[in-house]
Amino acid sequence: MSDLFFSQFSGGSTNAYKYLEIFNPTSETKYLDNYAYPAVNRAPTTQGVYEYWNTFESGATIGPGEVYVICHPSASADIQAEADETFQYLSSGDDGRKLVKIISGSDNFEYGAVEGVDFEVIDCLGDWQGDPGNGWDVAGETEATYYNTLV
Repeated sequence: MSDLFFSQFSGGSTNAYKYLEIFNPTSETKYLDNYAYPAVNRAPTTQGVYEYWNTFESGATIGPGEVYVICHPSASADIQAEADETFQYLSSGDDGRKLVKIISGSDNFEYGAVEGVDFEVIDCLGDWQGDPGNGWDVAGETEATYYNTLV
């Protein structure tokens, strides 16, 4: 692996169980100012295009072989104890989210669309192509992202 990836996802039935975990398999520290996790909410307004541009907390890093955890602010105490940051809008399993590396563009990221930013998709949870119903199929499991934890 040459870059980060989603190592765990939990789309719990309540906010108490919602989190994302990102793993750094490299031998160098990754500065998350160069990454984002844009998303769509179920069925995207424009198929194939993100609706929400989500960035990591300024100055955040992931060390070699380490994970970075984003949890819902109402996550259980044991999840929050492992979290590096909180984020209000985590999925139950039916929202498309991608982990992207920013290639070039604006340093002024706002909530929503970001014009002039070039990025490379490095991992995905679902897609931005349409509403999957309750969740996406994974490894032969129907709606596997719905109210489940994936490792």
